[in-house]
Amino acid sequence: MIKKTKKKSYTEVYALGQYISMSAHKARRVIDQIRGRSYEEALMILELMPYRGCYPIFKLVYSAAANASHNKGFKETNLVISKAEVNQGNTVKKLKPRARGRSYPIKRSTCHITIVLEDISLYQQYEEYLMYLKKPGCSNENINLTYYDTYSSGGLWDKK
Repeated sequence: MIKKTKKKSYTEVYALGQYISMSAHKARRVIDQIRGRSYEEALMILELMPYRGCYPIFKLVYSAAANASHNKGFKETNLVISKAEVNQGNTVKKLKPRARGRSYPIKRSTCHITIVLEDISLYQQYEEYLMYLKKPGCSNENINLTYYDTYSSGGLWDKK
């Protein structure tokens, strides 16, 4: 059995919707439009698109952002949809009665949708730090960085 390891679990939050009653092909058509965009931009796109699959995807994106703000304390303005995928789910098969005692099969397809949001504020702070180091006359001795440890009880510690 192969285990999947999360490399960036400290900046990523996800929401998973399973057994959504829609074909995977129709959901992928919507997902391809929002992949790689910011959270706010994705919500605007999903509100204005005319497809039926936009509503469950809108709810998933909104839920992933709620997970990010509640569980990790991320701001919604810094969130970007880093990964969005649609997998095919089970197919519900029914029989519909037809004329002369015959039956007609009905197949209702389902899909599983995964939305992964990533916080980009950490990368922006790192880029600002690198730009500060490139300035002439800058030395590393007088830099005081403050780190927030997410695994402790919320305490603040300084590292020089």
